[in-house]
Amino acid sequence: MVISTEEELEHLKEIGRICALAMQTMGDALEPGITTLELDTIGRKVLEDHGAQSAPEFCYQFPGATCISVNEEVAHGIPGPRIIKAGDLVNIDVSAVKNGFFGDTGSSFAVPPVKKEIERLCRDGKRAMWTGLQQIKSGRPLADIGNAIGAFAKKNRYTLITNLASHGIGRSLHEEPTELATWPDKDETRIMTEGMVFTVEPFLSMGAYWAEDGDDDPWSLFSDPSAPTVQFEHTVVATKNGPLILTLAE
Repeated sequence: MVISTEEELEHLKEIGRICALAMQTMGDALEPGITTLELDTIGRKVLEDHGAQSAPEFCYQFPGATCISVNEEVAHGIPGPRIIKAGDLVNIDVSAVKNGFFGDTGSSFAVPPVKKEIERLCRDGKRAMWTGLQQIKSGRPLADIGNAIGAFAKKNRYTLITNLASHGIGRSLHEEPTELATWPDKDETRIMTEGMVFTVEPFLSMGAYWAEDGDDDPWSLFSDPSAPTVQFEHTVVATKNGPLILTLAE
C-alpha cells in the first residue's frame, strides 16, 4: 500500500510493534527442549493480548499462529511436536493484523552451541537485510534493494533463494508492490514512492538457490539444494529521508 494519512501510519506502527514484541518474546523463549507448538503458543498469546490476530491463520487458514521452520525447512514450517535441540537453526516468521492493518517480521536463531559458520550465517543474514534496507528512499529504483543484497551475498560467498520474494503489505498481507526480488533482477523497473509500504526479507544460504515443496504437508518449504539458510525480515515505509522501519522492537 501507499500511506496517505497519519492515521494509517499510526495503525501500521502499532501492528509493527506488536509483531516485533511477539518475535522478541519467542526468541527469548527459544531453548533446547521446547516444542515448536509451545513456541507458537507463546507468540499467539502476545498477539492476542494486544488485540491482534495471526495473519497466516486469518488470510490462509495456516495451521498455526506463526511460521516456525527448523534446519532443513526454509519457510512456512508448521508448529507442532518437533522438539528444539542444541545446534538447531530456527526461523520464526510473525505476521499479524489489527484494525485491518498488517505487519510482518522474521528472524533466524542458532540454538547454541552451533558451528562457527552457522553463527556467521546468522550474523550475515541480518547484515544482508540491513544492506537492502539501506537502499530504501522514495524516488529510488526498487531494483537497488536486490542489487545491493546480491552484491553482499556474492562478496561473502553465499547464495540467495530466488523464488521467495519480499512483498507489499498494509491493508492485506501480500499486496502491491508484489514480488520484490531480494536478488538482482534485470526486469525490475519500478520506483519507490513516498509512503510505499513493503517488506525486505532476503533468504541467505550456504548453497541453496530455491525453496521446494515438501512431501509431508502443503505448507513447509525446503532449501534446494539442501543447505543452511536464514531469513531476516522487516516491514518498512519508503520516505524521502530513507526507510522508516515498522517492526523494530522497542
